[in-house]
Amino acid sequence: MSQLARVHATITRPLANYHPNVWGDYFLSYTHQLTEISMQEKVELEELKEKVRKMLVETPDKSAQKLELIDAIQRLGVTYHFENEIKSSVQNIFDEFEHNENDDDDLYIVALRFRLVRQQRHYMSPDVFKKFINHDGKFKETLTKDVLGLLSLYEAAHLRVHGEDILEEALTFTTTHLESMAPTLDNSLKVQVSEALSQPIHTNVRRAGAGKYLRIYGNIEAHNSLLLKFAKLDFHILQKMHQRELSELTRWWKDLDFVNKFPYARDRLVECYFWATEMFLEPKYRRARRTLAKLLYIITIIDDLYDACATYDELVPFTDAIERCDISATDSISPYMRPLYQLFMDYFDEMEEELTKDGKADCVNYAKIEAKKWIKSYLKEVEWLKAGTIPKCEEYKRNATLTISIQMIIVTSLIVLGEFISKDTFEWMINESLVARASILINRLKDDIIGHEHEQQREHGASFIECYMKEYGASKQEAYAEAWKEIANAWKDINAEYLHATEVPTFVLDPALNAARLADILEGDDFTNSKNKLKDIITLLFVDSVNSTSCE
Repeated sequence: MSQLARVHATITRPLANYHPNVWGDYFLSYTHQLTEISMQEKVELEELKEKVRKMLVETPDKSAQKLELIDAIQRLGVTYHFENEIKSSVQNIFDEFEHNENDDDDLYIVALRFRLVRQQRHYMSPDVFKKFINHDGKFKETLTKDVLGLLSLYEAAHLRVHGEDILEEALTFTTTHLESMAPTLDNSLKVQVSEALSQPIHTNVRRAGAGKYLRIYGNIEAHNSLLLKFAKLDFHILQKMHQRELSELTRWWKDLDFVNKFPYARDRLVECYFWATEMFLEPKYRRARRTLAKLLYIITIIDDLYDACATYDELVPFTDAIERCDISATDSISPYMRPLYQLFMDYFDEMEEELTKDGKADCVNYAKIEAKKWIKSYLKEVEWLKAGTIPKCEEYKRNATLTISIQMIIVTSLIVLGEFISKDTFEWMINESLVARASILINRLKDDIIGHEHEQQREHGASFIECYMKEYGASKQEAYAEAWKEIANAWKDINAEYLHATEVPTFVLDPALNAARLADILEGDDFTNSKNKLKDIITLLFVDSVNSTSCE
């Protein structure tokens, strides 16, 4: 019997019995040779890109065709090729509207323009929808015959901020009618409506959203065949890049000897890489994807150490060692924990070494500070469990918004992004940003909602659901309702920050938004039980050929 097995055999532990890694060595097969992008592919991509660019520039900004083209480019995941052109066009569209408000009575166009403008961080008043409302404050029933208009309004409503009652009404109105009419629609429109009701554009992750939309767009009668061809080739080339990165990470994972060193933890490397990819889609962010995927993997192991393996007496010195962030602390912790502590220390050493080349090594201290806050919050959670304490909701949230680790992830993401971020902007993002706080809350509450039933089947600390039920004498359903209400309000906070924090570059805000989107797409405990929905998404993105997705 190994030393680790002997340690576990003599102590009662809250082991969770997670299923093994779904992917194993699979991505090792994607060698550099197999993932090489041919010269022909590169040339064809550039030729198609220039044709799409020409089409984008030459299509008049005042036209409905321009709105639809920009929307399709964004939804197909190729925005990063045309950021300047799209920014300029939407600015022109917004300026034209501001100076010459038109009386367009096409709900589809009005809502599409509203959404595209707000996505580019321009404030357009929701009063543009007043023309579609009756004297009683309700949307006109005649609109129910306009499915595309309803769908466009539904998507626009997700860009709402606090106090926009007309958009609240729009969301209720469109959701109700789209749900009732969905079963009776023709195939293409039915798929569009069903997908939107399942996952709205604004709250959807970009890469998986693009993978799904490739299949939908090709079946829309009015689709642009040139744009579709370009998007499919771009998807194929990015897929090769992701396969190569996954191959490198899988090799790192094998060297870790995960199964023997961390048998208590969820082995979810590929899932962590998917998470990192949705945070940083663009090819230039390769380092950020790799660094973030490793961090997420380490977070998962440490989370499971505290949650499903170690005892309180073992965790006290381990927490102290993480706070000290000094390899000399290794001797103070239990022997079976030492490989994990070494992994943690190696991670920061590697990050520091890479950032030294950029003259940014001092930024690693920001990540270490967040790591120390995070690890202390874990111990607080264990102390509550040990004492049988169910804290008040606000006290719970103060600690639990640290245990979810999103703040540490956002800070680390900005450090390794490779973009210039001023110290003032960095400090603002850490200490004052509403978008970060909102994203953290969304992740915390969504995690509590989807993990509640599973976690309560074994010894586990109280979630927001238990805290709310105890503090307010509420039912489980009422606690869920409150959590969903807070999530909806947090999304409004994110939308408001994008519109108002205009001095902050969008790339600084995006990691927080993308983290919220990742929480939003989870339906059940998909990360823990990664054999179903998450496996299907990963297969779509990293395994299946884009030509097998029936795009045309």
